[in-house]
This record gives sequence, structure tokens and C-alpha cells, in this order.
Amino acid sequence: MKRGAGVANPAGSLAGQAPRARVADPSCRGWETGLMQRVERWMLRIATGLVLPMPLLLLYALAPAEIVVTAVAILFMAHSVLCRHWCWLRQAWVAVAAMLWGDIMLCSGLAQGGHALLQSMGFGRYFLFVAALQVWVLPSPAVRLALARAYGLVALWLVAGCWQQYLCGRNFMGYGRWEDGALLGPLWAPRAGHALVMTALPGLFPRFVALSGHVGGRGRLLAASMLLGLVVTMVLVAQRMPLLQMLAAMAVVGMLVPRLRAAVLAVGVLGAGCVALSPLLAPQAYAKLVVNFMAHMHDFADSPYGMLFIRAGVMIAHHPWSGLGFDGFRHACPDPAYFHGLPWLGIAEGAHGGAVGCNLHPHNFYLLMGTMGGLPAMGLFAALAACCLLPVWRGLVAAREPQRLMLGVTAALVFWPVQSNSSLLTQPTAGWMLMAIGWALAASPVASQLQYMHGRD
Repeated sequence: MKRGAGVANPAGSLAGQAPRARVADPSCRGWETGLMQRVERWMLRIATGLVLPMPLLLLYALAPAEIVVTAVAILFMAHSVLCRHWCWLRQAWVAVAAMLWGDIMLCSGLAQGGHALLQSMGFGRYFLFVAALQVWVLPSPAVRLALARAYGLVALWLVAGCWQQYLCGRNFMGYGRWEDGALLGPLWAPRAGHALVMTALPGLFPRFVALSGHVGGRGRLLAASMLLGLVVTMVLVAQRMPLLQMLAAMAVVGMLVPRLRAAVLAVGVLGAGCVALSPLLAPQAYAKLVVNFMAHMHDFADSPYGMLFIRAGVMIAHHPWSGLGFDGFRHACPDPAYFHGLPWLGIAEGAHGGAVGCNLHPHNFYLLMGTMGGLPAMGLFAALAACCLLPVWRGLVAAREPQRLMLGVTAALVFWPVQSNSSLLTQPTAGWMLMAIGWALAASPVASQLQYMHGRD
């Protein structure tokens, strides 16, 4: 052996020298990166495949729709950890949503204990689902186009089902009108009106706006005819709040898209004529839309909606800062401690329906938040609405971006405070709302800055 050559040690270094640090094999590192990218792509494909059928699931499969919301939220968190994709946390709406979630969990633990705390912890999956739609599933224009087509097909299915039930007396499942006169359409419960609003606005209205831009009057006439068909369908469905939402959306479109103003005005006049003729053509719809509505407005405090409003107001007045915890309205509504009036609103003391005037929820998102987390939760929910709507409407050019316009209108409608709606804690209401908000945020310019790109956060 030559002098100074040294003796090889078991570690592979020469005797008398420090062992060299191991250097990772570049091919191994590339293999790990490639595997991570393949896993991430498969997770995205699964999440996209779960989201695209959501409009149909929200009609016929409420439990699977709830599973989709949870599964997409879990997949999104796994994606964020795997790809270190956390830039979506730097949004105002995410910060407000986290504060709202924390407030409801705190109030639930204080008011009802561990069981309610566990339930409120699951409430956070709603916000994760919205974030997943915004920055992961729906930033792609191709995916948004496929979702818009799915919404449009479901809206047409609902219209066809409503007319089939109106003309034949029963729908394809054998159900007639609901006991209050509302059409069920192709469903088994009176949900066709709300579902038609949630699907037609993003699924059909952008097509109407695009048609109105064609040269000549043919496109505008066709758009007006389709709008009139939707309004007449909503009148026959005989659900007051969805009809008002549809008319409000048409009014906004008419104001923001000048070429549709004449069509919207004509449809409004003809729609009023349809309501005037409804005692002859659809007496049950007239009784629900006009007679029943006037009775409720004349004596609101003693109407079913008035009783719920008073009961929720009393609960919030008794617990202004801590609320009653998760789903507290349902648990506390039969308690005689809340059988009071609201003197500060001029509603005298009284039972106002007692236990008979109870329901599972107060029929208003803001009152629901107030009963769960008090005034702080109501304020945070209002702030959440503002933080979601600002990026959706910022820089919007209505005539050139019909899809984004209608998503903004839909998101504004679901956050509108003066309306009656079903519970945000259950499907399908939660699903329609979350899909509308996440889709609208995904179509906004901020989504392209937050979506995941391989190699960067």
C-alpha cells in the first residue's frame, strides 16, 4: 500500500478523515416530486368529480351532498399540507370566517357543553369547502364551464318537472301539489322554487345576457321569451321568497345590462299580468302568493314567520353576547322563558304562539347566527358577507362578463338579510349557498393569484 493512502473504514471514508455528508440522489428527489404531483393531481380529479354533480345531489341525495362537502374539505386540507399551499389563508373572508367559527365553538361549549362543542367544530368544514372551490377546484375556466352546464341542465329539468306537474296534476313520482298549494316539480317536497333560483341564475341567465348581445332584435326577443317563461314558472310554483329573489335578480340584470332593460321591463309587466290572472289559471298559486302574503303582512307578529322572528329576538335579547350555542334555537324554542314580546320593536308582551309557534330554525341566517353566538356572531356573519362580496364584484364589467355577473348576483342573494330561508346547518340550503359563494370567488380575479401552481405557493 502506498504511503498516505489510508485505510478505508466501514463508513466508506478514509482513515483519519471526517466522514463525508451524504448527498441526496437527484433522481430520488425528482421521483419524490413526481409522486407528490401525481397524488395531488388525483386528489384534484376526485374533488372535481365530487363537485360537478352537486346540483343533482342537492335535489335528490342530501346525505351524499353532505358527504361531498366533508370529503372535499378533507381533501383540500390534505392538498394544502402536501403542497404547502397556504396563501389562501391570507384573505379577509377567511380571517372573519375563522373568528365566526371560533365564536360559535366558544358559545357552544359555554352554553351546552362538550356535545355541542363537537358539533360546532364540524361547522368549519363549510368554510374549508368554500376555500377549496375558490383556489383549488374551480379556478379552471373549463371546470367552471362544465359546472355551469350542469346547473343549466338541472334548471331545465326543474322547469320541465314543474310544468308536467301543473298540467298533469302529479309529477313523475306521483306527488301532487303541497298542502299549501306550492308545486313540487320533479321533487317530493316544496324545494323546487329555491332550487330553480340557485340553478337558473348561474346556469341560464348568462346565456340570456349573451343572447341579448347578438346583432338585431332576434336575440333580445329570445332572451325576453326565456325570462318570461322562468317568471311564469315561478308564479305557478307559488313560493313567495324564490319568486321575489328571481324578480330581484332580473331587476339587477336590467340595471347593469342596458341592452336587457326593455326585455326585463316587458317581462315584469307580463309577469304582473300572470299574477292578476292566477285566480283563474292557478287559484292555489294566487292564494299562496297574494292572499296568504297579504294576511302575513297585515298581522306579521301573529304569523308563523313573525312568531319565529320574535322568538329569536327574545333569545338574542336574553343572551346578547354568548348566544345559546350550536343549533341553540331548536333546543330552546319550546322553553317558556322565551315566550315574550319585543317591546323595543313595539311588539307587546305575549306568548306569541307558545310552543306551537316553534320550528327547527328561525328561518333567517342572521337570526340563526344570533341565537348560536349572540350579537358578535351576527356581526361577524355580516362582515363575512361583505368580505366575500367585495372581491366578487370588484372590477366587474357586467355586459362583458355575464357568468361572473350572475354569480355575483347569486352570492348577493344568499347573503341578503331580509328574507326567509331554511337552515344553514342542513342540506340542501347549505350546499346551494356554499356552492354559490365558492364559485363566485373562484371566478373573481383574486382566485388566479391564490390557486396552486406546481413549484410555488
